[in-house]
Amino acid sequence: MAMEIKLPPVVFGTSGLGNLFVALDEEVKFKIVEACVRLSGRQVVFDSAGKYGAGLSLEVLGRSLRRLGVAPEDVMISNKLGWVRSPLLTEEPTFEPGVWKDLKHDAVQKIGYDGILECFEQGNELLGGYTPQMVSVHDPDEYLAAAGEDVGLANSRYEDILDAYDALFDLKREGRVSAVGVGAKDWRIIQRIVKDVPLDWVMFANSMTLKSHPRELKDLIHELAGKGVAIINSAVFHSGFLVGSDYFDYRRLERGHPGNEPLFRWREEFFAVCDEFGIKPAAACVQFALRVPGVGSIALHSSNPARVKENLEMAAGELPQAFWRALRLRGLIEII
Repeated sequence: MAMEIKLPPVVFGTSGLGNLFVALDEEVKFKIVEACVRLSGRQVVFDSAGKYGAGLSLEVLGRSLRRLGVAPEDVMISNKLGWVRSPLLTEEPTFEPGVWKDLKHDAVQKIGYDGILECFEQGNELLGGYTPQMVSVHDPDEYLAAAGEDVGLANSRYEDILDAYDALFDLKREGRVSAVGVGAKDWRIIQRIVKDVPLDWVMFANSMTLKSHPRELKDLIHELAGKGVAIINSAVFHSGFLVGSDYFDYRRLERGHPGNEPLFRWREEFFAVCDEFGIKPAAACVQFALRVPGVGSIALHSSNPARVKENLEMAAGELPQAFWRALRLRGLIEII
């Protein structure tokens, strides 16, 4: 059985602190962290990663917590590991072009026993006095996908991932972290990893959403939850597309492109049902993400301090069954 982790319904994502899509003013970022702390009760939970802004998210989070005088025991931090800050030698970062704005550093992926420990130590330095209780291998799916059709390289990279987990469980045995997990966009890679690694928690990103919710994934979540694995649902707006953004899964979509039109049509129909019932699309996405049996928490990030309270209220709300039935009758969702 996995180690039991008690998480609130909302885990605060911090990608916005790393300049995801837009470079926020430092004071705005501080107010976002302040709102999360103030509205969370005794212990607030943040999810971050070395990849977020090439470490900028961790840096801003630590700086803001110190400014607020938050005691280390009153905050729980998840740091998804796999990316190390490196010098910026090009006009924009190379690790995810077009996504992160106004960065002063680049990042390189390091997955393996020594690499993941380097990520852990650098993350602690950037947090400046705070240490993560929850750690994971970040984007193992991307690491494997980079092998392409080279089966030998893919197998070697999977061994790197297992070696990284050996390092994380060593940290856990030493008492330096409390729980080991995974964060990935391709849930099938998580399905593979959990057969080899006894994880304490799992974060599914862009996977179990109102737009995409495979039954096989629903079954996997149910199975993992039954073993005591904490399940966090993340990126449930598909990079904001489901609530009006032009980005879908971290890529910009253009109207008129034949491959994009089905997504825009789906969204138009979804918005129409929301209008009919007087429901905000964001609330529908959040509630659907939390309705999945086994999901205990949802990770939500905000670029606006005022929306932190709204995010908490959306997670605590409940939408009418008639709304879910309407979505299903129109073929917009498969399960309710």
